[in-house]
Amino acid sequence: MSSNTYSVITGTGSYIPTKVIKNDNFINNAFYNRSGERLPKSNEEIITKFQEITTIEERRYVTDDLNTSDIAFLAAEKAIEAAGIDKETLDYIIVGHNFGDINHGSNRVNICPSLAARVKHKLKIENPKAIAYDLPFGCPGWLQGVIQADYFLKSGDAKKALVIGAEVLSRIIDPHDIDSMIYADGAGAIILEAKQSDEPIGILAHSARSDAYRYSEMLVMDKSYNKNDKNDQNLYLKMSGRRLYQYALEHVPGALKNCLDKSNTPIIDIKKVLIHQANGKMDDAILKRFYDLFEGETMPEGIMPMTISKLGNSSVATVPTLLDLILNDQMKGHSIEKGDTILFASVGAGMNINGVVYKF
Repeated sequence: MSSNTYSVITGTGSYIPTKVIKNDNFINNAFYNRSGERLPKSNEEIITKFQEITTIEERRYVTDDLNTSDIAFLAAEKAIEAAGIDKETLDYIIVGHNFGDINHGSNRVNICPSLAARVKHKLKIENPKAIAYDLPFGCPGWLQGVIQADYFLKSGDAKKALVIGAEVLSRIIDPHDIDSMIYADGAGAIILEAKQSDEPIGILAHSARSDAYRYSEMLVMDKSYNKNDKNDQNLYLKMSGRRLYQYALEHVPGALKNCLDKSNTPIIDIKKVLIHQANGKMDDAILKRFYDLFEGETMPEGIMPMTISKLGNSSVATVPTLLDLILNDQMKGHSIEKGDTILFASVGAGMNINGVVYKF
């Protein structure tokens, strides 16, 4: 049997911010609708309903002294150490994010230089052949970076890639928008290396789709819902939650089935599904619909580890953070063993969907 090149994860790392923000922290917020009208329900009712829909009890925010590139660097350091590689041998440094660095007390996006360039600088990597670039692809940005790195490695052009997902959403949210309670901060990273193997390992297949023609404006930047504050000229992250929910339920299950079919992997061989932590109930509904596409199959109990109830939605960071926690035995009741096949999945702004089938 001839040996083939596969992209294999050799190290992971994450940074979980230290500030715990519970739902009660929003009890005194003044919430408005899109028309600028104060919501008639009490904040107690709003928060209770929010938790029922999303399953989010608390989330993590970075401290004032940290920025997105800082926590990306901290996650990358751990991944490099776990992989046991010389950082100077990296061929690519890819950072998935959406808003760059936003300093505490500001609402201004800062992406010059790129976050990848900043991370490379913080890592003190001198090698000019270590190409550093950013990938703004919505919430699926980290996984899209993994897909791109897979192409580089399998082409023979590269041997090692560092792929990071990092976001500080706490500085881009409108405190007068209920959706502000969804978002969180965090960073996750992996080292992906080219390995020769007689048997399929690592990334077996991937797929992606982009529905920008019809759905590009389901996440946009816009002014605060509080129309009374005439001095606030900032732009905040806005989401059409119901439309996004429906879009995800309609399109993600089929996209994931396409990915699984490409890998020639039977559904019963999937040990875990690591899906973007967007909304607890939405993720559950997506996965149930995914299993409905396979005759006679039902969603196995415990196949979908979840962190959203405690960590919130940190966009590009949710999936790599989840992976790192599992591999470091920090997710009670969940483990990944050698020989296990898992499915990575993500959906988000763009609208973009992607998936990766991976064998350990």
